[in-house]
Amino acid sequence: MEYLMKTSNLGLLFLAGWLSLTSPTSAQKQMDRANPETVGLEPAIIAQITPLLEDMVASQRLSGAVVGVVKHGQIAYLEAVGLQDVQSLAPMTESTLFRIYSMTKAVSAVATMILHEEGHFELSDPVSRYLPEFGQVEVLQADGSTRPPNQAATIEHLLLHTAGLSHRRSAEYREAKVRSRSITLSQLVDNVVSVPLRSDPGSEYLYSISPTILGRLVEVWSGQSFDEFVEERILRPLGMSDTSFWVEPGDQDRLASVYSLSDGGGLNPYAIEEVPFTERPALLEGAVGLVSTVPDFLRFSQMLLNYGEFDGARILSRNTVEMITQNGLPHEILQTRAGGEGWALGNVSVVVDETAAEQGARAGEYRWNGSAGTGFWVDPTTETVIVTMWQSSPSNPNRLRERIRTLVRQAIQD
Repeated sequence: MEYLMKTSNLGLLFLAGWLSLTSPTSAQKQMDRANPETVGLEPAIIAQITPLLEDMVASQRLSGAVVGVVKHGQIAYLEAVGLQDVQSLAPMTESTLFRIYSMTKAVSAVATMILHEEGHFELSDPVSRYLPEFGQVEVLQADGSTRPPNQAATIEHLLLHTAGLSHRRSAEYREAKVRSRSITLSQLVDNVVSVPLRSDPGSEYLYSISPTILGRLVEVWSGQSFDEFVEERILRPLGMSDTSFWVEPGDQDRLASVYSLSDGGGLNPYAIEEVPFTERPALLEGAVGLVSTVPDFLRFSQMLLNYGEFDGARILSRNTVEMITQNGLPHEILQTRAGGEGWALGNVSVVVDETAAEQGARAGEYRWNGSAGTGFWVDPTTETVIVTMWQSSPSNPNRLRERIRTLVRQAIQD
């Protein structure tokens, strides 16, 4: 595909230049800001994030990016660089909207646990108690035949991705046309149970479509649509006014375009969904459905770091957040995950072995990413949060997320 970067001097200037634009997204109260040194971050090190992003843009690895760092509850770094759309030369800003894909999973887990705290279910309950369709699902065997599972899939299995379900883009789900943004959650459940499980529930970790099934369960338990519940119980209390399952017409000029890297270098527009995020989808996906901004997701991440509370709004109890941000995989399954990280009920990857994790990682850190280039990271020990957002495929060019985390770890002084 032809590289579509504008060749005008203005376009090159925007692309290579550093844009530190601060345009508040709404009337919501903004998080307090602080100089890095006042919250225990070495300014000279944290400032190195800026040229790192500039270089990625100038070398045509990204069109632009927004990165935020919070320490002790205050924003110590929040910058935007490059373009949110190459063709129009629209600059990246703090209020740029991003498809956050799998970062949605953490929001869905919180929604699920709100209803758990209210007594709507137990983690050990079989999914089929609330979605009877799951009582008919079978397990695929090596010879191609199927059999009943050794045990029923539970709510806990869904949260831990040990229910035996497949990934939304797996070959078997694509062949069966399981997932489309033009179908409803109820229809998706019917499609999912028509495909055999890849393994017995509770036997292995398989990163999967299960948070979207949780979205349907939230509807059953709450009596509300999934988007209404998330808005009422999470987004609105946290002041996340720029987070939604689709982008309203008046905000579509803030939605960042997605780009793929061409083989010869440069950026190509990438049509990532058949139903664009500028239209209300029929399928409200708990696995990958949300659009958000860096300031909004800093608020969500800080709520988790605060053990369920942010700016006077209590979303979950401290005990629940402690439970859902610790590894939940049994030892025999944990051993199959590389990188010294386990998986938590909160749908985050959590460091359990510092010696096997990335350099500088601390036990208890947790994080997750989105497939179009977004990510969040929380370190409870140092009370630090990072949210990174860009829109690209592949999603993490030059291991940019890890390089940003390394700089932040090096900058921490306390």
